[in-house]
Amino acid sequence: QVQLVESGGGLVQPGGSLRLSCVASGSIFGYSVMGWYRQAPGSERELVATITVGGGKTYADSVKGRFTISRDNAKKTVYLQMNGLQPADTAVYFCAMGDWPPSRHWGQGTQVTVSS
Repeated sequence: QVQLVESGGGLVQPGGSLRLSCVASGSIFGYSVMGWYRQAPGSERELVATITVGGGKTYADSVKGRFTISRDNAKKTVYLQMNGLQPADTAVYFCAMGDWPPSRHWGQGTQVTVSS
């Protein structure tokens, strides 16, 4: 049974930073592609970033240069460091594991709100 639990969301002012974490249970984390998605109200879910087992990364154009995805296989955790946050980044952020794009298992989401 795989469970993904996100944390680290919150309210931040424009230009601020947050680091999201996603901790996985089970034994397949080290073999799985991981990803972060986000969904704003009234919008479709958007793939924000992915990271492979070997550390290869992809980013949506909207976050390149501002967001960084990383993983710690020993801790079964994937991170999303978000800098230079803007109101357009406001959304519920989800982590996902497995398949391509990563989508076999999902976390419950964590709210990120960027507002002054």
